[in-house]
Amino acid sequence: MHERSSDADLAQSLREELNRYSPGEKLPSSRALVERFRVSPVTVSRAIARLAAEGLVITRPGSGAFRAVPRTGLPPTGDTSWQEVSLSGDGGAGAVPRTVDASGVLVTLCPPPPGVVELNGGYLHSSLRPESALAAALARAGRRPGAWGRPPADGLAELRAWFAREIGPSLTAADVLISAGGQSALATALRALAPPGAPVLVESPTYPGMLAVARATGLRPVPVPVDADGVRPELLAAAFRATGARVFVCQPLFQNPTGAVLAPRRRGEVVRIARAAGAFVIEDDFARRLAHDDAGRLPAPLAANDPDGVVVHVRSLTKIASPSLRVGALAARGPVLGRLRDIQVVDSFFVPRPLQEAALELVGSPAWGRHLRSVSAQLRERRDTMTAALRRELPALAPPHVPAGGGSLWLRLPEADTGTGTEESAVVAAALRAGVAVAPGRPYFCAEPPSPQLRLSFAAVAGAAEITEGVRRLRTACDEVLGDSPQLRSAGARPAAGPQEAARTG
Repeated sequence: MHERSSDADLAQSLREELNRYSPGEKLPSSRALVERFRVSPVTVSRAIARLAAEGLVITRPGSGAFRAVPRTGLPPTGDTSWQEVSLSGDGGAGAVPRTVDASGVLVTLCPPPPGVVELNGGYLHSSLRPESALAAALARAGRRPGAWGRPPADGLAELRAWFAREIGPSLTAADVLISAGGQSALATALRALAPPGAPVLVESPTYPGMLAVARATGLRPVPVPVDADGVRPELLAAAFRATGARVFVCQPLFQNPTGAVLAPRRRGEVVRIARAAGAFVIEDDFARRLAHDDAGRLPAPLAANDPDGVVVHVRSLTKIASPSLRVGALAARGPVLGRLRDIQVVDSFFVPRPLQEAALELVGSPAWGRHLRSVSAQLRERRDTMTAALRRELPALAPPHVPAGGGSLWLRLPEADTGTGTEESAVVAAALRAGVAVAPGRPYFCAEPPSPQLRLSFAAVAGAAEITEGVRRLRTACDEVLGDSPQLRSAGARPAAGPQEAARTG
């Protein structure tokens, strides 16, 4: 074994040799393993820790590592059937069901099997993340005075001030709470603004994670359709009148999954409609730092021009940095900020201080600006690669709208005689058999979808070659399910709109 061997390699070698030792017998010393495998003491220590975590060995300080004694017999199998009754009990007439469906979220969180191209991921590929800068930031953060102490419940003042500047000049640190990522912030906002059983207006289609957290909170999502210019104000006003809702959740910039940007003429109108209804707007500004380098000037957040406190703003560092940097912010004005703070404190006390300190170190480093510029350019290149591959391989699936931000494309499948949804699930399954994972459109709707859709991520893969291969495999899946239908092979599909149409300026 060479010097460059990893702890995982060493752990596997030791795992294969464990049968040579009797249960309870001592393994060779760390020094002996270092000499035998020609690795460092740190590698040995990490390999033994892996085996201990798997329950294969036990370690005794000062004595060494020993093969674990297998447990005798299996624990008795219990009867958990009673839980079905308890979990489904509604507590009486009018109570809100407590069933939680996380399937739409898990599609983008769970990695596909080895060899499968991941066109359904929800985060940047590791090659796009600032991993060296993150490691350096975390190391510096750990050395900050008080880094492992208790942070303020609202979050570190310096980090709150940074988020306030990012949102707009009219906000201050006093308007911001630090949250454990965007998903946690959405959950806090929904719990703060609507009681269980209440309706909440949502864009249609919209982010499945928001629909899941709304339902888990006991709310009833009500769809409001979007078009290429974002949510339609006349339908939003009608939905407020029909439902009496007091909350509208939206993504005005590079909406997930459509990539739409709320048009300038609609921005003020959306806030006015909500204000007239006595309602809040939850603005999920998840994709601002995922703008492509041809996006042009971006509109300011809705919260930046909202003196009346209609908008509760949500943003996070997670999407642009790392899935594990779960640091985000909630911004609000007025009494609602106190309620948001109280709910967050009761739920989680505070965001771990080392993560907050690491976030400050990251965004304050020269590497941060370089990372943002690199991601902006690479996302544009990947978007163009996927769009070109679709036009070449599957012209009928070429997106009607090419976004100037975000990491995915939203496609409409040709409808077959089997009915909406059937071919969608069949294509997703066939795609997996062909070696590519894609996200079905159904979870993005809280009511019946108007047509079968797919969401393809170009941000979660290694690069252009993998994107091209993923689209080729998707063509194989479409051939299997939809055959040689004229719709699928139509070369006269509507041309995709340019990204400039997505980058509306305020």
